[in-house]
Amino acid sequence: MQAPTQADLLTLLGTGLAVVSTDGRVSWINPALGELLDVGPRTAPGQELTALMRNPALAAQLDRVALERRAYNLRAVTFGVARGRELTADLILQPLDDGSILVEVHPLAPELAAASAGTPLSATLRGFAHEVKNPLAGLRGAAQLLERRVVDKDLRQLAAMVIAEADRLAALADGLLRHGGAPRLGPVNLHELLERLEGLVVAEANAPRVRHDFDPSLPDTLGDADRLLQVLLNLTRNASEAGADTLTLRTRVEHGARVGERTVRAALRVDVIDDGPGVPDELRDTLFQPLVSGRPDGTGLGLALSREIALEHGGDLRYTSRQGETVFSLYLPMERPHD
Repeated sequence: MQAPTQADLLTLLGTGLAVVSTDGRVSWINPALGELLDVGPRTAPGQELTALMRNPALAAQLDRVALERRAYNLRAVTFGVARGRELTADLILQPLDDGSILVEVHPLAPELAAASAGTPLSATLRGFAHEVKNPLAGLRGAAQLLERRVVDKDLRQLAAMVIAEADRLAALADGLLRHGGAPRLGPVNLHELLERLEGLVVAEANAPRVRHDFDPSLPDTLGDADRLLQVLLNLTRNASEAGADTLTLRTRVEHGARVGERTVRAALRVDVIDDGPGVPDELRDTLFQPLVSGRPDGTGLGLALSREIALEHGGDLRYTSRQGETVFSLYLPMERPHD
């Protein structure tokens, strides 16, 4: 009996595969991907992959792989298939020696696809997390040298703070690069988290005044403390950079809270209130979308990341804004979505 060839094995694989040429057109597709896209292996060659998958945004990712000659993992990409249906899958784009690109398609289970809904930043964030890890390592190393060499106690404390923040951001980047970016859940005392936040805020130049309006009866919640701190730090820094003089950190329990598309019995609510100029009118409808920023030097990642983290926790992030008062509210259900 003749041994199967490599081509035979690729054809038999249950993983959806395609080879895309340098012009973005499919040169080969295996039956598994043909079945997913409802297209025959003989009709797919010559067609643009972005047309077959009904996702024009894939063209930029293919160009990036071709230019940089390295693989990219795209998480929770939604694309069209036959008869108006949609599919959500993880994609792996791998450059081949001849300049073409191997595309692997790993469909997500419906519950995972649903969990990814409303988080359009996933692929962008994971690319950003990959790029930021090396600069963070350099920052941490420099801070360690300073901590060892300076004599002044206050300077040593600042260096230690830089090291701790570099470690936190590196852990956040690692979490985003893990498959699915699942948060590391544990008990979180929100008031302790807000005290830590205040220490970071007041250590920055031109820091606004910070006021408290805490509900002392607030119970602990289940969450990823580092990611939740990142949400709150993004909100306070945005307010500071917008020119706020005062920040108010407020905690409440809200009964019958609307969280996303559902109403929960009760939710913990953390409000970050600032007295700045408010959200510009032209940004109000797109504020949480990736790469949207009101500052010329802004990345447009902070609020999109913050909302993604809120959704990961089964919660939500909303805001109201007018001149002199902007309120960002982080909602965390007291019962988990699977309860």
